Amino acid sequence: MDDGPRIVLSFNSGSSSHKFALYRFAGGREELIAEGAAEGIGVERGRLWIRDGSARTLADGARGFARFEDAFDALFDEIARLGLPHPDASGHRIVHGGPDHFAPERVTPALIEELRGLVPFAPLHLPVEIRGLEAMAARYAGRPQAVCFDTGFHRGMPEIARRLALPRALWDEGIRRYGFHGLSYEYIMEALGPAPPARVIIAHLGNGASMAAVRDGNPVDTTMGFTPSGGFMMSTRSGDLDPGALLYLLAHKGYDAARLERTINRESGLLGVSGLSSDVKELLEARASDPRVALALDMFCYQVRKQVGAFAAAMGGLDLLVFTAGIGERAAPVRAEICRGLRHLGVMLDAGRNDANADTIGAATSRCAVRVIPTNEDLMIARHTRRTLFEST
Repeated sequence: MDDGPRIVLSFNSGSSSHKFALYRFAGGREELIAEGAAEGIGVERGRLWIRDGSARTLADGARGFARFEDAFDALFDEIARLGLPHPDASGHRIVHGGPDHFAPERVTPALIEELRGLVPFAPLHLPVEIRGLEAMAARYAGRPQAVCFDTGFHRGMPEIARRLALPRALWDEGIRRYGFHGLSYEYIMEALGPAPPARVIIAHLGNGASMAAVRDGNPVDTTMGFTPSGGFMMSTRSGDLDPGALLYLLAHKGYDAARLERTINRESGLLGVSGLSSDVKELLEARASDPRVALALDMFCYQVRKQVGAFAAAMGGLDLLVFTAGIGERAAPVRAEICRGLRHLGVMLDAGRNDANADTIGAATSRCAVRVIPTNEDLMIARHTRRTLFEST
């Protein structure tokens, strides 16, 4: 095993932003050196910000990023200007690895070509993620890279949970339930330590939202499916729909694939129902005065609550409910409303601790523990990258 100090860069490339986090691994310790992002690619007014591991601002200002490359170059030029250490390696979040790629891997030309062939599995994500791999290789020539698949955590789900009720030939072609947010779930399970409770549900509630059921440390089920559009409603995504509704839109309303994708992924969810915003903080402020907003939030909480009940049934009970990601970590009223209908599972909140976003928010009399654990996908990527590239067996 290589125990020498290593600087690892976690990179998350998206259609509208590039995010990074720089970590130092030395002497068994993990240290965040800096993190930041170039945001607003392709819009009139973007932003570039970087702060150090103590949350001290190193750079923050308006920038214009017309193209992917503009944002990438500006971000890493600023990293160089600040004198931040060059990475020994970089790790990348990859949303989808198709039916054959789940575990973290070293990046090779052959792997990149395989990822190009998987673009139909995630056409909104994979092209820009591949560009991120290529841009990083050009920026830090000769430094190794690793990819970490967001589907990896769910690979161990039983086939009964992974299969879609479609003809077997489609399963053979890779059309199945993959699940996503896997890096977040891995981080939470590591945070719970080597002996987590037997029956755990993790609610990753962010702009993209999903849930995972974990029994005896192993994944049992998850809400997202073949794509990150599935599951319960999200900020702008519809979640699961009656397939007949999609067929109706295609056959009778003139929708094509592009229009359908835009409706499902960008115009639905909290935004579509409220007609106001996809931001939960803004919706909570407007809830009392706008019945459409109230309905959107009620639907979201209802669907999450219902899914908790379904996963508890799949596991034969529930010992720990974890809230994480932006909404899960900071929206106390949403957590309260979700838990209000779960008393039959032993879930009871301490209102004061919930309002304070404490780590443990379950009441002393709650049979089921309830916690708020901030996720850290960047650190999970860095850990995987170090293990994949620098540790030998």
